[in-house]
Amino acid sequence: MSLLAESLGRIKPSPTIAVTNLARELKAQGRDIIGLGAGEPDFDTPDHIKEAAIEAIRAGDTKYTAVDGTPALKEAIVAKFRRDNALDYRPSEVTVGTGGKQVLYNALMATLNPGDEVIVPAPFWVSYPDMTLLAGGRPVAIDCPAQAGFKLLPEHLEKAITPKTKWLILNSPSNPTGSAYTADELRAIAAILAGHPDVHVMTDDMYEHLVYDGFEFTTIAQVAPELKERTLTVNGVSKAYAMTGWRIGYAAGPKALIRAMAKVQSQSTSNPCSISQAASVAALNGDHGFLAERNAVFKERRDLIVRQLNSAPGLRCHTPEGAFYVYPSCAGTIGKRTPDGDVIDNSETFARYLLEKAGVAVVHGSAFGLDPYFRISYATSTTALEEAGNRIVRACEALTD
Repeated sequence: MSLLAESLGRIKPSPTIAVTNLARELKAQGRDIIGLGAGEPDFDTPDHIKEAAIEAIRAGDTKYTAVDGTPALKEAIVAKFRRDNALDYRPSEVTVGTGGKQVLYNALMATLNPGDEVIVPAPFWVSYPDMTLLAGGRPVAIDCPAQAGFKLLPEHLEKAITPKTKWLILNSPSNPTGSAYTADELRAIAAILAGHPDVHVMTDDMYEHLVYDGFEFTTIAQVAPELKERTLTVNGVSKAYAMTGWRIGYAAGPKALIRAMAKVQSQSTSNPCSISQAASVAALNGDHGFLAERNAVFKERRDLIVRQLNSAPGLRCHTPEGAFYVYPSCAGTIGKRTPDGDVIDNSETFARYLLEKAGVAVVHGSAFGLDPYFRISYATSTTALEEAGNRIVRACEALTD
């Protein structure tokens, strides 16, 4: 009898974490590696948030809290949804977890029965399908290529819905593409869902505050109030507030669902860190002036890497609306040979070529469900990003037919 559960055979380790770890290992061996795999801002957590955490420690705020969030943090989340999204929730409709990933996982574990389907637009964040599989569901990927702006088209959604469909997951702005849905695009999706009352929506808004060129963020429960009672709106402090290590995610939705998610969490991690929750209250309620300053830097980096990639032979890069990722196509490199004579036959071999010969770590597109593409995170220093872009251009120029 095997010690390990059969369910582990349905999933794989996170490819983005694997690339980041490999880059670290190579650096430790003395290799000159520029890592563009991690989805983590290079900015520090703002001082007023850190000070709130220090004060919480001094005040003895170091005990267990309510399983799914302190009253203070839930009130801050309620205020955030009202302020930023014109959404009214009660604290009983809010849950807090150890990062957005746990919130999503709790929701799937609390709702999926064997064979239930979860529609996942591709490219997708790598964890959506695996969490669905681990919960006993079946992920249904819908290709959303660059010609569609990497976005789900309503007619494709209609074709994918079956009697077994339980969830649609929307991620805007997107990891890995940075694409974001306009209010009109969300309304068009909502119009399809209006005809399918048993389909629920899980919207991952983690990159809400990271948008550029005047793009106006909206979320589906905001533009389609009729869907609010079957929508779980997920967010967190990790990306906008540079708090990835603090591990706080949150969501708002129907009270019965929130209660079920708390039940799952009560038998796994129990409450999130009390200190992190206190810091998150300061993040949500405090000054947000730093966001515009940091977004200006992210936009400069986005424009820099898009320009460099579009100058590289065989690559084409869509300009995204938000987040801190680009998802360039490497279709023009497929079939070409490296200086060592190896053939580039997919995005994985292309990514390996960049790592081994150019010293640039990226994540291959098959990890995100749409090929031949690869993901670059530009949440790194501008100097390092520019050098990485130059290396990628030179590596592409070295390929031959």
